[in-house]
Amino acid sequence: MAEFTLPKNSVVGKGKTVKAEGAANTRAFKVYRWNPDDGENPRMDTFEVDMDSCGPMVLDALIKIKDEMDSSVTFRRSCREGVCGSCAMNIDGKNGLACTTAIEDVKGDVSITPLPHQEVVKDLVPDLSNFYAQYASIKPWLETQSPQPEKERLQSPEDRKKLDGLYECILCACCSTSCPSYWWNGDKYLGPAILLQAYRWLIDSRDENTGERLDDLEDPFRLYRCHTIMNCSNACPKGLNPAKAIAETKKMMVERKG
Repeated sequence: MAEFTLPKNSVVGKGKTVKAEGAANTRAFKVYRWNPDDGENPRMDTFEVDMDSCGPMVLDALIKIKDEMDSSVTFRRSCREGVCGSCAMNIDGKNGLACTTAIEDVKGDVSITPLPHQEVVKDLVPDLSNFYAQYASIKPWLETQSPQPEKERLQSPEDRKKLDGLYECILCACCSTSCPSYWWNGDKYLGPAILLQAYRWLIDSRDENTGERLDDLEDPFRLYRCHTIMNCSNACPKGLNPAKAIAETKKMMVERKG
């Protein structure tokens, strides 16, 4: 039987416990901590949060922890409305947005770690440099060959409807970082989020570079590493279906070859 061991400096240890003094109604939040500057191993700190003075979402608890218990806890957040995607993290073993994940939906202690697969900048902050570079590589803007119209480029209601379920993507990376194919080949495979975005431009009736876009995806890794595991669709906090978009892109590849 094969036996694998992690490098000593990657083993997550037990961290400190911070109690909510005098609180009667508390929940324990186990938060992943790692600081690249102190040379220490990552650890899981436990914070007992007074739920009588805390909002209902996981992000509310994190903000309370940072404001009142440990100001060094580091995470991204912005809109608090499930729109920006900044607070994407792994909560209770599933990728999601901290601002739209209700504390009451998590049973027992709330375990919070960074998005998997990505390098960690600090604590709950992942390095998404490669993710955004891949997004830029698909040219996520309208490309045309015809002369610029005097006003806007028109689109029928039927063609506009084809973009539903695609344009809502907020690039939070929850889907891509839940995909085993992306874990294994993240340097070559574009991943569910980027391929959903690519399909959004492929089927836009106003875009006139469909052939070139398909050429860019015609590669053993960029598109075809998808094995339809469906983790992406299960993880999407907006209820989108990246796996379907990938399948439709593959279908376009076949159809253009006759």
